[in-house]
Amino acid sequence: MTTFLSDSEHPQDVKAPPKSARRRAREFVLQGLYQWRVGGADEAAIEAYAPEMEGFAKADREFFVGTLRGVMAQHEKLIEQVSVHIDRPFTELSPVEACILMLGSFEMLNHAETPYRVIINEAIELTKSFGGTDGHKYVNGVLDKVAAILRPDEVAARKKTK
Repeated sequence: MTTFLSDSEHPQDVKAPPKSARRRAREFVLQGLYQWRVGGADEAAIEAYAPEMEGFAKADREFFVGTLRGVMAQHEKLIEQVSVHIDRPFTELSPVEACILMLGSFEMLNHAETPYRVIINEAIELTKSFGGTDGHKYVNGVLDKVAAILRPDEVAARKKTK
């Protein structure tokens, strides 16, 4: 089985506030999607292995399972949603950024209760922890465009308040 990603290579000089259960769940979803996309792991293997990982007990398990299953089930639709806003074929994106873009798009489509800016900010934080040096800028730009399509009223309302 492919190993999970590690953010230990990104030391923090300032002690970060404790992570929310949902943020932890997103991290495990990302790691599961990475295993699926890069290592070929299936849903059952990911769901069986994740609870053994350090920190999983503090994650929102229900959100983890629903989001992991949802992204995997809707991946073709999510890739379509993202592909119109990227500068190269989806298959040429880094696996981490590809998984984060699918995750962010899934949340925008399926979690209307979560503001799109929160979804984008969470995606940026995931990319900073697990992605390439400037990957968070790319993810931010793409998800901003996705939000304009999937959440036009919310985006318009935000622009009015600025």
